[in-house]
Amino acid sequence: MKKLDSTALSIPALFLTMLIILSMPRVSLGQSKSDSDTSRKMITAAPTTVRSAYPKAVGYVSFIIPLVSANHDVATWNFNGSTSIGFPVGVNVLYSDRFGFSYEFTPTIKWNGGTSKASNLLFDPGTMFRFDHGFTIITRLAFETSGRYGFTPVFNQVYARTKDVNYFVALSLPARFGNSQLPTLGLNLQIGFTFN
Repeated sequence: MKKLDSTALSIPALFLTMLIILSMPRVSLGQSKSDSDTSRKMITAAPTTVRSAYPKAVGYVSFIIPLVSANHDVATWNFNGSTSIGFPVGVNVLYSDRFGFSYEFTPTIKWNGGTSKASNLLFDPGTMFRFDHGFTIITRLAFETSGRYGFTPVFNQVYARTKDVNYFVALSLPARFGNSQLPTLGLNLQIGFTFN
C-alpha cells in the first residue's frame, strides 16, 4: 500500500478551511453581532421583488334609473305611466391607474299597471379610461335579451372613498338599434359602490 504524502493531505484540508472561513459571519471592528445580523438581513432582503398592484379585479353593485329614451318621433320618460329600474352588477379588471376593462350585467325590473316583471337582461362590457380625481369614461357595447343592441358611453365619478368601498355616480347615454324598432338615444343615472 502506497503511503500518502503530507502535502497531498494538506491541500484538501486547506480547501476545507477556506470554505469554513468564507461561510462564517463577518463582524467588523466596532460592530456588534446584532448589527451584523441586521446588515446581513438587509443584504438578503434586497433582491426580493415588489409585486405590482396591477392587474386587480374589483366588483361593484349599483342601481340605474333610465330617465328618458327618445327617437326622432317621440321621447319616453320613466315614471310616466310605467317605471323601470336596472340593477347593474359587474367586475372591473384594472390594468393600471389609467386603464381597465369592465364586465357588467344589468337585469331590469319594470312596473306597469300594478304589476311588475323582469323585463330585460343587458350584458355590456367595455373599456375604462381612468383619470385623476376618480373620474372615468367607460365605452360599453350593449347586448339586450329584448333583441336590442348598441353602445353606451358612461361618465363615472367617485364621490366618496372609504377603506372598504368607493361610492360612485354615473351618467350614461345608451344608443340602441335593432329588433324592428327605431334607433333610440337615452339618458340614465347610475348610483353604486365598488368593493376595494
